[in-house]
Amino acid sequence: MSRKRYVQVGVGGRSEMYTQALATDHREHGELLAVCDTNPGRVALCVRKMEQHGLKVRGYAADDFDQMIREARPDTVIVTTKDCHHDEYICRAMELGCDALTEKPLTTDERKCQRIVDTQRRTGRTCTVTFNYRYSPVRTQVKDLLMSGVIGEVLSVDFHWLLDTGHGADYFRRWHRNTANSGSLLVHKATHHFDGINWFLSAVPETVFAVGKRDYYTPRTAERYGLRRRGERCTGCPEAARCNFFLDLRAHKGLREMYADCEEHDGYFRDRCVFSAEIDIYDTMHVIATYDTGVQMSYSLHAYMPWEGYMVAFNGSKGRLEHTCRESVYINGDGSVPGELLPEGTTITVHPHWRSPYSVEIWKAEGGHGGGDERLLDAVLNPDAPPDKYLRAADQRAGAYSILTGIAARKSIESGQPVRIGDLVRDIGRPEFPPMPSPDAPLPMVTGVAKLMGPERARQLREQQKAASTAR
Repeated sequence: MSRKRYVQVGVGGRSEMYTQALATDHREHGELLAVCDTNPGRVALCVRKMEQHGLKVRGYAADDFDQMIREARPDTVIVTTKDCHHDEYICRAMELGCDALTEKPLTTDERKCQRIVDTQRRTGRTCTVTFNYRYSPVRTQVKDLLMSGVIGEVLSVDFHWLLDTGHGADYFRRWHRNTANSGSLLVHKATHHFDGINWFLSAVPETVFAVGKRDYYTPRTAERYGLRRRGERCTGCPEAARCNFFLDLRAHKGLREMYADCEEHDGYFRDRCVFSAEIDIYDTMHVIATYDTGVQMSYSLHAYMPWEGYMVAFNGSKGRLEHTCRESVYINGDGSVPGELLPEGTTITVHPHWRSPYSVEIWKAEGGHGGGDERLLDAVLNPDAPPDKYLRAADQRAGAYSILTGIAARKSIESGQPVRIGDLVRDIGRPEFPPMPSPDAPLPMVTGVAKLMGPERARQLREQQKAASTAR
């Protein structure tokens, strides 16, 4: 078996999942030949880390991307740059005859999304988007239950995501704090959430309406905490000893090496104040979306919560499925496991019509993002990965529909009007999804209601039905 040849553009915090995989567990499947980045310090750091694994990886400046492709002759380019530059490298890679493997989000606005869709169609190259949440066992389990028809046809969804004051606050320190870089949390973070709903439902979004604001990570909140002498960054801040949001870059080896020691090259500060007036992304967001299958979804995202995780409920023609997930708290690059599932706070409950609800034993998993990282890497890097009945692999079509919900939400907040997805990007094509229960499947009535739900509840139900009939 010949190994695939890879190069990688962008060697910040998220890049290490791929570089380490190719240096260790997936070394037999692929060879990392070269990396490039705008920061020469981070390039040199990545090269040194690969040398520790006995690998000789060449480093290039970002401006020498084409040269890197010519000299390394890769099969695939891994894109882990700042979000707003994804389209540049995805498209250029495909134009130079390479496949593209990109971190989420696919890109940050509809114009760049259209460019990727058009370039992929013109070149015929493969564009893979790495949605690790699809591969988390508990989310796969939810998909499995929905496919089984346990609640019948899904009619609506209630979905609420909570980012805590550790992980959530961290987006307001970094380049993600500006919409021009990240597309806002409605794109950078919620791309996971919106893709998850598209995949859970085997559907694509059609219309979006949203409201949003930044009401917590503001100078006013800092004043209310009494942090009146704060600096623009944590390093050297006079309020450091009193501030619960203080981040000491030099206290973490990974953060120190990748960011503090590399500031001299580009002036990028990883520890800017979370209460800065320069921030322009929302920390409070509510979205209503409709889908081509007729499903309606209500969604919220808050970035200043006391715990991390989410609550999602699928309302179906035969009942309701509720899923709550608690995740570990982390800061990108601090060496901890990102988004590890906490079993004591993770549940799945099925509420059938006219029957008692019951809990479902959770599929166990360990590792980053609910156990999804390892499984994702095996799916995208191992050429002998087995067939997947859940069709978790995602391309530019799935990537496009995941970000377009967030882009449309952002536009809706700005305009105060609903936004149609079809007005943003054309000719995307429909992603590949597994089949779901038929909307025309018969719905059998449950007999023996008194035995199933208890005599008192059965009596109440009969009285409600009689009253409704009399009213008609």
